[in-house]
Amino acid sequence: MTSPRTLLASRDLHPKKQYGQNFLMDPSTARMIVDRAKLSSDDLVLEIGAGLGALTIPAARQVRRVVAVEKDPQIAGVLETELAAQAVGNVMLLNQDILLLDIQAISAKEGQKFIVLGNLPYNISSQIIIALIHARQSIDRAVLMFQKEVAQRLAVGPGSKDYGRLSVMLQYCADVKKVATVGPHLFLPRPKVASEVIEICFKNFIEEPAADEKLLSAVVKAAFSTRRKTLKNALMNMEVNIDGDTFIRVLDEAGIDPSRRAETLSVSEFVTLSNSFYKAIT
Repeated sequence: MTSPRTLLASRDLHPKKQYGQNFLMDPSTARMIVDRAKLSSDDLVLEIGAGLGALTIPAARQVRRVVAVEKDPQIAGVLETELAAQAVGNVMLLNQDILLLDIQAISAKEGQKFIVLGNLPYNISSQIIIALIHARQSIDRAVLMFQKEVAQRLAVGPGSKDYGRLSVMLQYCADVKKVATVGPHLFLPRPKVASEVIEICFKNFIEEPAADEKLLSAVVKAAFSTRRKTLKNALMNMEVNIDGDTFIRVLDEAGIDPSRRAETLSVSEFVTLSNSFYKAIT
């Protein structure tokens, strides 16, 4: 890979804070991420935040097509030139906001599911995960790099201060596993904290499905909205037309003590609780 310093200097560009740009400089780390995705020649890759091509180019050399999304038009221009210089012709480069991209429509047009790669910007990484959850019928798996504090929230279980809404909603529909830690010195500019690579494999079948996933999301969001409150008090923030006695009955039917706090509930317990609410309001 061409050095990010060299590519940026060629256009007199600098990393932009508003895009959360930290360019990966280490080819071996890029290869590790691509290798972990277990790519084959028939695969379709969606790369989020393609940047200067650290992952784009090695991935493209292994798969049928890469759909590379890069929001910054100047960086997208540099990448387009680099792809041509490296004779990489199977990349669809989209100068677009990933949060506005219709992932499912592109997957349907291509006729297969995506494998997702990316070094995600810190400022929108949580929003991207939610977007991937919503589009998961079009995604097989993802290998993504996050700043460490975000990665910890994705893979941690109940009882931890890092366990929260994102943990529950992702683990409900996917198996999440830490792959590696990447030091700050491998990026330009150097971030203040380490990064972690996470592997996400979306489930083809959920053994304990929620009756209504939007309701599950609402229950989880309300439960964690005020972490110091008990479940009974926190869930009163939900926009559902039921009284206090019904809240207690719902918790009782779910077998959950109203005095517990959100961070003590497992994903399975949240599903059970959500399904109890579903019965009460339908």
